[in-house]
Amino acid sequence: MNDLDQKYQRLQDILRAYGSVAVAFSGGVDSTLLLRAARDALGDRAIAVTAASSSFPERELNEARAFCAQNGIVQIVTRSEELDIEGFRQNPKNRCYLCKHELFEKIWAIAREHDVSHVAEGSNLDDNGDYRPGLAAIAELGVDSPLREAGLTKQEIRQLSRQLRLPTWDKPSFACLSSRFVYGETISEEKLAMIDQAEQFLLDRGFRQVRVRLHGQIARIEVAPEEIARLARPEMRDAVYQTFRALGFSYVTLDLGGYRTGSMNEPLLRGDA
Repeated sequence: MNDLDQKYQRLQDILRAYGSVAVAFSGGVDSTLLLRAARDALGDRAIAVTAASSSFPERELNEARAFCAQNGIVQIVTRSEELDIEGFRQNPKNRCYLCKHELFEKIWAIAREHDVSHVAEGSNLDDNGDYRPGLAAIAELGVDSPLREAGLTKQEIRQLSRQLRLPTWDKPSFACLSSRFVYGETISEEKLAMIDQAEQFLLDRGFRQVRVRLHGQIARIEVAPEEIARLARPEMRDAVYQTFRALGFSYVTLDLGGYRTGSMNEPLLRGDA
């Protein structure tokens, strides 16, 4: 048994010891592997809880529903509207703390209703290196992080997902649409819809790893470095510009640094904000 197989065995052992678990399931790379492992370890004593909100695109919700349906996993979809949380719309630096605290309180309530003893979420070992205030809420509420406990990195999660033939093994990383706002920029349903439609436009044109970051009236587009040249071609550039302007952005820019996770946190990590 190689090191990766040992880590997956460790993950299943951790989950099996719970007896029962409600997995916070977004349909992303991490939570899909976690849910699969929970299903392997606990069978029907593992359930999925998915939060629907204006920060969570419909395409992501549909993919999460499809996975659970195809694998016979009980899934509860709950409404968790971040914009209703006091202070969230103002987009403070602890925005993720406010969101995660409210979300996991709801998931715990659902877990208790279903006589489930543990709640688990999908952060991995690599998440320790970014600004993640949501992890504080996870710790406060007694939510387990089995992927981190098993010592799994993002790349290892992708490798295991491929071995297990999970459809998400090469799925682009995704974070809630609220993460596209510079801290202090007011979050609204209208701006979230603008960002969602803008990113969907790029996805529909074959760009895989996409972020449209909002800075006032400016859209800052991030795509994978190898896709920058294609986006900058005259025909594509013009189509993106015209579409984004029609959506309500006053200015449209391309970030030459390319996509990187947590780019809105860079000023915080440098001490600029």
